[in-house]
Amino acid sequence: MSISAIGFDADDTLWQNEQFYRLTETRFTQLLADYAEPTDLSARLLETEKRTLGLYGFGIKGFTLSMLETAIEVTDGKVPASVLSEILAAGREMLSHPVEHLPHALAALEALRSDYRLILITKGDLFDQERKLAQSGLGDLFAAVEIVSDKNAATYSRIFSRHADGAERALMVGNSLKSDVVPAIEAGSWGVYVPHALTWSYEHIEAPTTQPRFRQIEHLGQLQDLVGKLR
Repeated sequence: MSISAIGFDADDTLWQNEQFYRLTETRFTQLLADYAEPTDLSARLLETEKRTLGLYGFGIKGFTLSMLETAIEVTDGKVPASVLSEILAAGREMLSHPVEHLPHALAALEALRSDYRLILITKGDLFDQERKLAQSGLGDLFAAVEIVSDKNAATYSRIFSRHADGAERALMVGNSLKSDVVPAIEAGSWGVYVPHALTWSYEHIEAPTTQPRFRQIEHLGQLQDLVGKLR
């Protein structure tokens, strides 16, 4: 059964994202250097993010709220208002940062759009994801765009049934094994892993190397050739 649709993750697949989180986290640890070591602060921040994902969801706003919560916790409520103000400013800067395409992203989309139905499937804050898509200039290359709160097998099954010929004739491309690849394969799709130098630790799981519909490429420049071989 030939592939008729290709789903693409956005953050750290088509454009840079995690590097801005890392830079902001470094700034966060510097602001609170009088209260804890950087490694401890990063660990506390990660635990806060995990604990609050169900409330805040994925994205910059949830990350900023998690930084604020962590700052209050590690200082026993004594964090200066000036530090809280700096954290909020850092979050605002992330929300206004220019979009930077990853290598081969534009060329890959342009090469595939005439033969396949391209679908952007991204999770996170609706407003921020819409902003990044608009600034990227890539929106017109997609037949459909889905911004979701999370990604699982049901998500991919629903999207590929709605916008394509079902999951079995679809392929999902992304930098996260946990969010982009494994659940897409569970839904019946092909899953193509494109590693990024920086991926949030929450997204780390083992690669499903024994799955017949799993593939891995070094960069998006290799995608068109790979898809052609899967027909």
